[in-house]
Amino acid sequence: MEIADSVLDLIGNTPMVHFRQVTRGLPAPVVAKLETSNPGGSSKDRPALAMIEAAERDGLLQPGGTIVEPTSGNTGVGLAIVAAQRGYKTVFVVTDKVAPEKIDLLRAYGGEVVVCPVAVAPEDERSYYSTAERLTNETPGAFRPDQYSNPTNPQAHYETTGPEIWRQTGGRITHFVAGAGTGGTLSGVGRYLKEQNPQVQIVAADPEGSVYSGGSGRPYLVEGVGEDFWPSTYDADVVDRVIPVSDRDSFLAARRVSREEGILIGGSGGTAAAAALQLAAEGTPDDLIVVLIPDSGRGYLSRVFNDDWMAGFGFLDADGPTVADVLRHREQRAEQSDQSDTPTLVYAQPGDTVRDVVDVMHRHGVSQLPVAKGAMPLAAAEVMGAVDELRIMEQAFSDPGVMDRSVDAVMHAPMPTIGIGQSLELAVSLLDSSPALLVLDGGRPRSVIARADLTAFLSSSQANGDAR
Repeated sequence: MEIADSVLDLIGNTPMVHFRQVTRGLPAPVVAKLETSNPGGSSKDRPALAMIEAAERDGLLQPGGTIVEPTSGNTGVGLAIVAAQRGYKTVFVVTDKVAPEKIDLLRAYGGEVVVCPVAVAPEDERSYYSTAERLTNETPGAFRPDQYSNPTNPQAHYETTGPEIWRQTGGRITHFVAGAGTGGTLSGVGRYLKEQNPQVQIVAADPEGSVYSGGSGRPYLVEGVGEDFWPSTYDADVVDRVIPVSDRDSFLAARRVSREEGILIGGSGGTAAAAALQLAAEGTPDDLIVVLIPDSGRGYLSRVFNDDWMAGFGFLDADGPTVADVLRHREQRAEQSDQSDTPTLVYAQPGDTVRDVVDVMHRHGVSQLPVAKGAMPLAAAEVMGAVDELRIMEQAFSDPGVMDRSVDAVMHAPMPTIGIGQSLELAVSLLDSSPALLVLDGGRPRSVIARADLTAFLSSSQANGDAR
């Protein structure tokens, strides 16, 4: 009978399929390795099983023990499946950028989930790395697989994923593309493929801002790929090329593949697909590009495949006049009045004094500022709060010493956000209850618009007969 003994026996041997629609007009063919068919829906099932089996062999995980792991969701699901079969408890630590359906999924498998802020350094005690380490130390019988340093992670892909790809392509593969997360997939698959043919190119698809593509690891929106530190499971010597991919290109590629190929893929799959399509445009018909699709889009329905969420971060455009039109009108007015030296986004750093922030407001003619840490281009997660002249005036009148305090001591909640492609109707509605809005473009803060900006735009539009 063709019946598996347990769900763990269904891990691996995932299918491959041609991308026929999204590659039209491109010289090189692209084939997708669909890790979505694993029991947990992702490539992480492979190292999850291998790491737990290795821990059992080494006596690091005893019967009835607890598995603790920081995860973006997929590794957690793989570990939860193994734990269900082997009778272990699970505690998963995630960041607050992880989609809610992923958190619900981990809980559905019986896991306890702890949520940590994403916009902190790895060494910060609030980071999900530090939190997972603390919980491991505090929990009797706990074992942390530590996918970022566990050599069994890449070894699982060396022993399974790599040989599958070589066999399924008949050894014709010329390029292998995968997202760079822990680096386990790239390192394990890459090492195996290069042992078969040293000419195979191993290409890392990486979110802009991640360390693999030269960034500092500052926050980005794509989940489950990229890092803010260098995991020991990543073998840079195996990787021939790193292609940085923006949040915008990742999400739009995921939506395009899902709609045109009928294959629902996640945001990190979009990152890999975008890099693979770039390679296909550069390649020849003799190439065979294999892109690993790490998971399904079902875990991203409230984000990547939600039009309101996409529009709110500035990835989609509405019909008719939008916030972008208001910004263009303001820039034109600034050029005409010789004020074009004003930065697109004026903001305060949390350590700036209130006195200095007031000077900045007066110098640039603004009455409210976002407070954010870091240099431009900022990430939305780096915005900490906001300040405005009215509140500063009220506080300084009661306590003159306020002027010499750091602005993070007096800031209030961040101002509401709006996507650059969202409608004027929405902007008017939001400005009814807030004096200013932070404009997001491609997931990043672009500018601030106030009531006066909309009034000036509407006045000009009406004068030209364009008002709605």
